[in-house]
Amino acid sequence: MSNGYFKVKKPENEPVLSYGAYSNERAQLKAKLRELKETQIEIPLIVGGKEIYTGNTKKCLIPHNKDHVLGIYHMAGEQEIEMAIEAALQAKKEWDEMPWQHRASIFLKAAELLSGPWRYTLNAATMLGQSKTAYQAEIDSACELIDFIRFNTYFMTEIYDDQLISTNECWNRIEYRPLEGFVFSVTPFNFTAIGGNLAISPALMGNVVLWKPSRTAVYSNYFVMKLLQEAGLPDGVINFVPSSGGLIGNKVFNHESLAGIHFTGSTGVFNTMWKTIGENIDKYKSYPKIVGETGGKDFIFAHSLANINKLVTALIRGAFEYQGQKCSAASRAYIPNSIWTVLKCKLISEASTIKMGDIEDFTNFMGAVIDKESFDKIKSYIDFARNSDEAEIIWGGKCDDRVGYFIEPTIIATKDPYFKTMTEEIFGPVLTIYVYEDEKFEETLKICNESTPYGLTGGIFSQDRKALILMERLLKYAAGNLYINDKPTGAVVGQQPFGGARASGTNDKAGSKLNLLRWANPRVIKETFDSEDDYRYSFMDAI
Repeated sequence: MSNGYFKVKKPENEPVLSYGAYSNERAQLKAKLRELKETQIEIPLIVGGKEIYTGNTKKCLIPHNKDHVLGIYHMAGEQEIEMAIEAALQAKKEWDEMPWQHRASIFLKAAELLSGPWRYTLNAATMLGQSKTAYQAEIDSACELIDFIRFNTYFMTEIYDDQLISTNECWNRIEYRPLEGFVFSVTPFNFTAIGGNLAISPALMGNVVLWKPSRTAVYSNYFVMKLLQEAGLPDGVINFVPSSGGLIGNKVFNHESLAGIHFTGSTGVFNTMWKTIGENIDKYKSYPKIVGETGGKDFIFAHSLANINKLVTALIRGAFEYQGQKCSAASRAYIPNSIWTVLKCKLISEASTIKMGDIEDFTNFMGAVIDKESFDKIKSYIDFARNSDEAEIIWGGKCDDRVGYFIEPTIIATKDPYFKTMTEEIFGPVLTIYVYEDEKFEETLKICNESTPYGLTGGIFSQDRKALILMERLLKYAAGNLYINDKPTGAVVGQQPFGGARASGTNDKAGSKLNLLRWANPRVIKETFDSEDDYRYSFMDAI
């Protein structure tokens, strides 16, 4: 054991590359896109470090070019899931006992590799597999994942450094043990960084993990797993197990060593998980830690003294970047009547300039939505609004799945603040606007707060400080991340830790030590240097 207090460099956020015309990074990314498109890969399970090919395969498709197959991936069955649990538990003792500085070194190496030679591979894989533009991929699969790793490693040392008060008579210590068992990480399609972080953050704290990637992000997530292997992650610490949710869930939720769930996905699925864990609670060695980031119906609320140009930009970027497929995407907006006419004109004018298409054309602002299921769901909401007397589509609304799953940026105006597209999560490029009377400012703020079950993100706009204070107060529980005079998307690790409450999750703030603490199992040790040798207290002395 090394004798020394080791410090991890306090990180800075990874610089975002611009991919400007004629830049070196643009040329390298374009080359990697061509390379990945020309090669179909076969993606195995990775269990205990071994590649397993089950023969039960599914395709990895390009959403904006749905007939192009990037590769096939193998699905785990019951036997492979059992093998993955066993491999994790076998790896646990050695990983648990590895000095923390060596765990840190492995992941810091992964971040450095991603910052350098792996950057274009992960970005290109994310662009092709999830239909992200170069910029959206860069801030996700490169910068955010690098930041998650570097900042979490630093946060881990801050946690370990947080010790107890001692006296001359006794030394009090607290150690942050891993959980007793394995962690089940269930990850979404929309952010490669979230996929990596949900598996990596528990592992960083000494836990072992089963990683179930989203079926529509297996392609990029597989490259994350290969990156971790190259960085030296020991076999079995993270097991990469694509599978059907029902099948893997049945095995995991019935296992006595389930110690935690790290989840990002729908509210409905998370609720089912929580209920199942409750029903099985007597089976477990310990109470599983349940950490989830779920649905959202994120808002932008404007006051009459909002800067209209900045508001329009926030609405466009907040609602339509990455096709609205962000947990934090602006999906509903409240606009005062006094600025509506001017704002509407500018908003439609800006929306009309948005280019949508193949993300390899860097002039496109939007790609395709992720798959047929999402396309059909989003289209059904647009059709509902089109056929309603209480709403009007003021821009967009066209849907075309002949080549890829393309949905135009769509703006709906409604007379009803409780209209379906104002209250239900859509997860696509659909923004619904409710115009309120200026004198009903406070009343409408209360509607914004109460009209959905969610509480993830929101943006408020005004140049009037009193109005901002009132908005901030009345929307206290409406958003776990609140943005003043900015869009409700774009949280940066270390700057705006991310998460919401209500039906939006457990608000354990990914990108902060609050999240890492969930993967620790503290033990307090008191060492008394000269303990008592008589049970009697002085108050018992006879008078």
